[in-house]
Amino acid sequence: MLDRCFGARRVRQIQRALRHGKITFLCLFITVLMLRGYIGGGKFGTPEQDFKEIRDHLYFRKRAEPHRVLEEAQLTTSDTTESNNYATFDLTKLAVDEEGEDEKPDPSKPYSLGPKISDWDEQRVKWLADNPGFPNFIAPNRPRVLLVTGSSPKPCENPVGDHYLLKAIKNKIDYCRLHGIEIFYNMALLDAEMAGFWAKLPLIRKLLLSHPEIEFLWWMDSDAMFTDMAFEIPWERYKNHNFVMHGWNEMVYDEKNWIGLNTGSFLLRNCQWSLDILDAWSPMGPKGKIRDDAGKILTRELKGRPVFEADDQSAMVYLLASQRDKWGEKVYLENAYYLHGYWGILVDRYEEMIENHHPGLGDHRWPLVTHFVGCKPCGKFGDYSVERCLKQMDRAFHFGDNQILQIYGFTHKSLASRRVKRIRNDTGNPLEVNDELGLLHPSFKAVKVSSNS
Repeated sequence: MLDRCFGARRVRQIQRALRHGKITFLCLFITVLMLRGYIGGGKFGTPEQDFKEIRDHLYFRKRAEPHRVLEEAQLTTSDTTESNNYATFDLTKLAVDEEGEDEKPDPSKPYSLGPKISDWDEQRVKWLADNPGFPNFIAPNRPRVLLVTGSSPKPCENPVGDHYLLKAIKNKIDYCRLHGIEIFYNMALLDAEMAGFWAKLPLIRKLLLSHPEIEFLWWMDSDAMFTDMAFEIPWERYKNHNFVMHGWNEMVYDEKNWIGLNTGSFLLRNCQWSLDILDAWSPMGPKGKIRDDAGKILTRELKGRPVFEADDQSAMVYLLASQRDKWGEKVYLENAYYLHGYWGILVDRYEEMIENHHPGLGDHRWPLVTHFVGCKPCGKFGDYSVERCLKQMDRAFHFGDNQILQIYGFTHKSLASRRVKRIRNDTGNPLEVNDELGLLHPSFKAVKVSSNS
């Protein structure tokens, strides 16, 4: 019929136009879908709103996507009373934890760190034999070491304290990386009864038992920093000892002086003896009446100790002085280098050390560890002025950090400055640069770990 009305040629043109129209309509439909996905559906997802969005976006350019997102974000922000200003936020809100009481120990039973273990050496020997891929010595006279440190699970009471905790852990990571030491940072209180000074004991016991491949555990307080990045612990010296602390025999055993040793940085071998001394050390630790009464005993028995609750350091002095025959033979009180170095007699002498000495000595000439006893940057109050402590902690951090930066051709402008300066120009032969301290590629890192070590 169409052929009679329009003719065959005209009909073919109409059919072709219809086919093109279908394709055009399909393309338009797809385009609308793509634009809808690109700029987002309307507030209510209706076609009318969609076409309004498309029109505004393509023709008027009034509501492009970034602008729309900002508008909606502003609306959302204006609808809430919460502040986005970190400086004015009350940090005490974060300190509020879930409700519920801690598990209370049975008062009729003496405190214990855990089930009594008497055959740990045998269990560990069997485990090491069954797991040759995890040797307790990574090279001859090179024990596998785990450095353990940590801080409170809550934000610091003093906000700047968290920044100094960050500096301290960065410092420890640098030393451990250079010396092939593993590191564990803890922020969990494993036993509420052993809070404060004593929180390290349950953690140490748990790590010794969980990592039989570790030969030595190195505890280090959060307020201590490495200041000699090149010094290597003389492990061979301790082959017959299980517990290494900074201290003096005469002060501990003869004088019973409460500062005759320091427990802020010590080495503890993974063995049955160590589990036994932890069991003997811990009974003075539970908070409350036990700790208060033990503090009175320690003040009475130890030279120069003030009156306060029992602390882990005083308890260790008392334990060694009163039971030397039982523990003394396996304890090494080290003072040939600074496993712990009191910051008050070290930090002001750093420039003198730089001028006259070099890293790798570990002693008074260039201390291995600088320990900020009494500063307490994470708390509200310390034993020394805040300004002095923070400035000296910055100097200690930069003193240690310079030894890292020098490897790469930089150093801090001064020990008081965060800014750095270049001390060596780059060359086209970077592999020929002399590694003076041997820290870039320490020799022991090239030793292949062997199960026969």
